[in-house]
Amino acid sequence: MTRIATYLTAVALLVVATACTGDSTRERIRQSVERQMDRYPHSTLRDLYKNYFQDRFGPGHIIADEKAADNYLRYELENAATMEGDDYEPTGYEERFMRVNLSVIADGRVPYDKYLSAFVRSVNGIEPITIEQWREEWKVIDEVINEMNLNLPDYEADRAEIWALLERGEYVMHHSKLFEQHYDPHYRIIEREIFQREILPLIEQKR
Repeated sequence: MTRIATYLTAVALLVVATACTGDSTRERIRQSVERQMDRYPHSTLRDLYKNYFQDRFGPGHIIADEKAADNYLRYELENAATMEGDDYEPTGYEERFMRVNLSVIADGRVPYDKYLSAFVRSVNGIEPITIEQWREEWKVIDEVINEMNLNLPDYEADRAEIWALLERGEYVMHHSKLFEQHYDPHYRIIEREIFQREILPLIEQKR
């Protein structure tokens, strides 16, 4: 094989590998969308977006300091009317973090201090990226969701609001009122390895 032929073959293989990687990412995004819509059929685009930004940014945006996190967690535990839903579930398509239901504290399976510590330390599991990088990542996610034709409530309005948010250099968005009305979510985000090492064994032990 000539040097030119060898070079062209290498380029072709690189193009194929890149395409396959892109296809793999899009398929994982699609599967994660299907997972959320299966569990939470009243989700809107806002709720899907929240799932993905949590997967990328973790709990950092809600931990001003450990004392504030402690106070708000105690308040939510005391005032939540219900704590329905799964004990835990992964975020996004890379599953860097887990949403862990506060019910595991309320029913005594996980000690409060251990849960709070895992939650606060999960900030260390965040891989910093810029808003520009997140905007590019969301662009791919947005394309996949749009191709799925999910007929989500207020889809176009939510889509415009998300892009306006990103253009302002922000990324945090809360659950939709529709989602909260149907599911009344109460959870915290815990980094996956911390969860698997420290929290999951306690949940499994006392089931």
